[in-house]
Amino acid sequence: MKLGRKGWNNVIIFSMLIMIFFLNGWHKSLFNQQQAPSMEPILPIQSFVLTVKFADQMIERIGTSWRIKANQTSQWQPSEQQISELINRWQTLTLMPEHETVVFNPKAPLYVASFELAGEKLPWVYLLYQGNDRYYLLEKNTQRILGLDLSTAKTLFPSAVFTKGDTK
Repeated sequence: MKLGRKGWNNVIIFSMLIMIFFLNGWHKSLFNQQQAPSMEPILPIQSFVLTVKFADQMIERIGTSWRIKANQTSQWQPSEQQISELINRWQTLTLMPEHETVVFNPKAPLYVASFELAGEKLPWVYLLYQGNDRYYLLEKNTQRILGLDLSTAKTLFPSAVFTKGDTK
């Protein structure tokens, strides 16, 4: 079987197309391997926190230190070091995203935290929910849901008072 010049050109063109499809990721769909879910940071990486607002207090950055404005009902009276540790915890903590169906009442968050970050127009709002015997952190901007346990929830929301009903 002899091929003419047009035939060889077609063979070369089709072989190049097959190679391009293969190198551009077509092989991933053929040999689909399940990737394990990875941990995600709560706040954006390299974010610079300007203010943090909880229901009963607001923490502001003043130069290199922090100032707290608390309501009279607030039970958490932190030192500047405790505030720095809290902000650092929010910036460095990574949690597992929840991809399966999560059951909680979206109209009844337990607690709310709002972060104003440098370079961001809108605040990052995080709502803490309880459901399925776990706690969930809903990030309002992207509707991302992160799972966490009671001890992590207590460290992220130190002014919150968790009742016996919250510790299922």
